[in-house]
Amino acid sequence: MIDSIDAALDYIFKTRRRLDGAPRGLDEYTRDISLTRSLLERTDLLSAECDYAVVAGSRGKGSVTTIMAKLLETLGRQVGTITSPHLAHWNERIRVSGRMIPTEDFLRILRDLQPTIDSITEALPDSQYLSPQGIFLAIALRHFSERNVNIAVLEVGRGGRFDDIAVVPNKLAVIAPIMLEHTALLGANLERIAWHKAGIMKERCSVITLPQDQKAMNALRSEAVKQGAEFTCLSEDELAKLVADLPGGQLINLPPYGELFLPLLGRYQIANATLAIRAVELLQQDLGGDAPDSPAFNSAIARGLGGVKWLGRAQQLDERPAIFVDGAITVASAESFVASVQERLRAPVISIVGVPRDRDYGGVFRVMASVSDSLIITETDINPNTRFPTSEEALAAARAWSADVSYAPDLPGALLMARRKAGDSGTILLAVSLMLVGECMLIWDVDTSTL
Repeated sequence: MIDSIDAALDYIFKTRRRLDGAPRGLDEYTRDISLTRSLLERTDLLSAECDYAVVAGSRGKGSVTTIMAKLLETLGRQVGTITSPHLAHWNERIRVSGRMIPTEDFLRILRDLQPTIDSITEALPDSQYLSPQGIFLAIALRHFSERNVNIAVLEVGRGGRFDDIAVVPNKLAVIAPIMLEHTALLGANLERIAWHKAGIMKERCSVITLPQDQKAMNALRSEAVKQGAEFTCLSEDELAKLVADLPGGQLINLPPYGELFLPLLGRYQIANATLAIRAVELLQQDLGGDAPDSPAFNSAIARGLGGVKWLGRAQQLDERPAIFVDGAITVASAESFVASVQERLRAPVISIVGVPRDRDYGGVFRVMASVSDSLIITETDINPNTRFPTSEEALAAARAWSADVSYAPDLPGALLMARRKAGDSGTILLAVSLMLVGECMLIWDVDTSTL
């Protein structure tokens, strides 16, 4: 009986889990989105009068999705979103007007879909599985239909071409920055990874991307030509510029809007906000409504951007001591985190770092040590599939960059240690995996149900 979120997750991941421990290959050989397409077609979930925008990339795609959704909502649309991963609750992955799907609706819809899901999975050989993300997508589309969503902005989980989100008939493909990631699953070079991301392009759709490495850009342009898509690449000169740091955010300038308040601290969010705004302009041209250059549209963009909420990304959690958290588990994201809060640091600075072992944790230690008086290494066992370096490995790597390094086996212990070191007047930086970011949301009792 699917009567709880735990029971629902057991059911959703049932066929995927029978492959746990088996070697994983490239997505093009191991992921079969035709099964998701069959599920959506058999449950009539692709026939709704809804327009779709799909967001792919290696970094920032969740931020872009959320900013686009808030802008479209302010323009009067009923907006649905899919993002991943979640922070505190699985329901966060599916939202309408910023509100996560209620548990009772999630469970009811899954039970309604169960006969079709079972008919698909019962016919599968042991070597195949029905993607959990495909089931989440089906639940989301039914929820969107019930809530009269007329536009949905969907974040790709990994890659794009073989990601279940790519099944939807999107009119707009939005590409955030692309970098080397998941090389064992997507391929060992940037061109191949960009080829995966480009798979979200549909015939004659519109495409917009942030500046990319030339190799990635070539792959994107090639796919756009193949699809007959209208391709727009933003240049560095076209990105919004920082005007000033403000309490709770940043003042930026983006023509023709002029100065806009962005209530997010991350410097990287300036480019994400630019991409989101320009993507919404393209959608508005296609869907009708106030023209992108009209005073009403400009006013809505300013109001919408000022109302954006995206948790756990360069977010301030406390004042005394000042505590900031970010899902900074790569060297590039750690550098961005440091740059984002540099002007807000008060000595002593204590960094808590929790980076999985498949990332360059030594590089992240180096970046955080450059602004810190002390490093505290931690981890979590929330997801058994995510492994952290042993305490010995982590401490040895961290001591190459800091003379004051400690280890705490869990986040509460790390925070207790950091508070003692920082006192009331210092700063604590948390550069940690999103699982640990989620723990922060629970510790600080942050409401993640509404954005």
